[in-house]
Amino acid sequence: MSFENWAAFAAASSILLVIPGPTILLVVSYALGQGWRTALPMAVGVALGDFTAMTLSMLGIGALLAASATVFTVLKVIGAGYLIYLGIKLFRAGGALKAEPRTDAVSAARMMAHAWLVTALNPKSITFFVAFLPQFLDRHADFWTQMLVFETTFLTLAFANAFGYALVASRARAIVRNPKAIRIFNRTGGTLLVGAGIATVAMRSGN
Repeated sequence: MSFENWAAFAAASSILLVIPGPTILLVVSYALGQGWRTALPMAVGVALGDFTAMTLSMLGIGALLAASATVFTVLKVIGAGYLIYLGIKLFRAGGALKAEPRTDAVSAARMMAHAWLVTALNPKSITFFVAFLPQFLDRHADFWTQMLVFETTFLTLAFANAFGYALVASRARAIVRNPKAIRIFNRTGGTLLVGAGIATVAMRSGN
């Protein structure tokens, strides 16, 4: 696996992670209601949830990769289309971030478990990884090494992203509730996602 491929994966993962989904809305809800103390347990829970979903997805992708080069190529094309779909959906999302403060007294362990369950058991998580990861896998390189590198990279970024969201929500609540800021954020992320999908299709066409 080349450094360029890893860098592209890290960049794309960073863009995708900052997009507010069910997990981030949960993180923000806890942070709005209970402050910065939620940051660490929520970030750990999110990372564990992503580890669960990503590992299951990678094992399935590995089986497809070993079974058929054609099926794997088709999966990559479908994944590129999925990225474009996500980008368009995000671009049209507007400026709403629907996260209500959670003020119920919850221990750090329960917060972590809640974040893990929401992240790991969301059917969209596994679907996303199955569509996203093949864009960066090299069929001719060692699969297990790539799995280790990609998971370590993604989980580090996921932890940092959730931790950052919790701190921002607890310290700068006006930002996460500002429709104009969220709208700009969504449109920028949506444009980048569409660009990533188109670039993937272009690379496949050039091969």
